[in-house]
Amino acid sequence: MIEIIPSPGTSDKTFDEIAKKINQVIGLVDWVEIDVLDNTLYQNVSYNNWDSFRVFKDQIRLAAHLMVADPAKYIEPLIKNGFKRLIADVEGHAVRDFIHECRMHHVEVGVALNGPSSLQLVEPFLESVDTVLVMTISSGFSGTSFLPETLPKIRKIHEEYPGLPIEVDGGIGKETAPLVIENGATRLVSTSYLFWKNKDRIAEAIEELKGTR
Repeated sequence: MIEIIPSPGTSDKTFDEIAKKINQVIGLVDWVEIDVLDNTLYQNVSYNNWDSFRVFKDQIRLAAHLMVADPAKYIEPLIKNGFKRLIADVEGHAVRDFIHECRMHHVEVGVALNGPSSLQLVEPFLESVDTVLVMTISSGFSGTSFLPETLPKIRKIHEEYPGLPIEVDGGIGKETAPLVIENGATRLVSTSYLFWKNKDRIAEAIEELKGTR
């Protein structure tokens, strides 16, 4: 089953912008994903007042993609404010400790691989996580171009771990969704296609990404 996970993206710097997008998809999807950047791993900073998200914790499931050097320091504040799935970039520090601490807090845990990075970076963690996120762009900014060279990485993970949910994020639209699904992706994160290109027809755009329209 293909799951669509809307993400407000890295360009939204205020809670009003983020909340508007989340409200647009409540009732249409099960999860939304929030990007977390703090200028340590990539040269960008996201909105980071986690208390604000409490308003959504009973309305929709919240996931966080931690594009940061020290993901462990975000675990407690995010969980406290309703986040149920945390995904950390393997390019960050102490990823094994991050996974262990998430397990101690009984939340879903995943690892993410930047688009240009080698598959070897993520392979040691795949047996220990609930999901893997393959970025299909260079991480750090929304709206950049899809990288076709990420498709063999998705396929390789799917072949070696057929039961592991594979999430993809970056440049996912009507043309690229079939490509990632063909190669084994089961969770498609979308920002531009839903909130920029199809903001007045989001429900239909979600079905397009699933391949049902």
